[in-house]
Amino acid sequence: MEKLEQVYEGKAKKVYRTEDPELVIVSYKDDATAFNGAKRGTIVGKGVVNNQMTNRLMARLEKAGIPTHFVQELSDRDTLVKRVDIVPLEVIIRNLSAGHFASRYGVEEGIVFDAPTIEFSYKCDELDDPLLNAYHALALKLATQEEIDTIKRLSFAVNDVLKAFWAECGVTLVDFKLEFGRLRDGTIVLADEISPDTCRLWDAKTHEKLDKDRFRRDMGGVEDAYAEAMKRLLAHSEG
Repeated sequence: MEKLEQVYEGKAKKVYRTEDPELVIVSYKDDATAFNGAKRGTIVGKGVVNNQMTNRLMARLEKAGIPTHFVQELSDRDTLVKRVDIVPLEVIIRNLSAGHFASRYGVEEGIVFDAPTIEFSYKCDELDDPLLNAYHALALKLATQEEIDTIKRLSFAVNDVLKAFWAECGVTLVDFKLEFGRLRDGTIVLADEISPDTCRLWDAKTHEKLDKDRFRRDMGGVEDAYAEAMKRLLAHSEG
């Protein structure tokens, strides 16, 4: 499958049309952004890590019965996926307090929740991705009630699978962002990526950050953190 013209470019990926109208090629970049693009930089090798990590985790989720857009990895940076219309809801699942949750509610980072939380934000860069609830999503016609229910169910199922897997890797899955898309027939599937860009990953013993917070907070060692997360994933993947 070959790339034809580029149809989209986001902060971290480019998307290309293929000869099959239902399939596109996603190409991962090393560009890094934070705070809705206010901070920009480059994380060398990030695109390779994010592509390969996403594909392996989505394959694992598919085996667990969670539908995704993943089709086939084509190269270190390129992957063939099903074309979807993205539902403009970003879903955040949190297992521990960190990031915006900690600052918004004035609590320290690292509090383990009795049960995971879920929140939605409106996927809109111009508005800074504001938080919203299901009633707002319905009022704005971003999704139907059935779609919201499906997205919630799948998001918690993703958390169950990924939390258990990362624990095997000696990593705590603190929180993560998901995006979903609609196939042509309306089926909701997991889309976008699952990577250190979209997940907070802490070493289970030391709480060392193995994710994009190192870039956001100018902590240094960003490339090493991404590489370490990938190394642990590969060490615990089948085959």
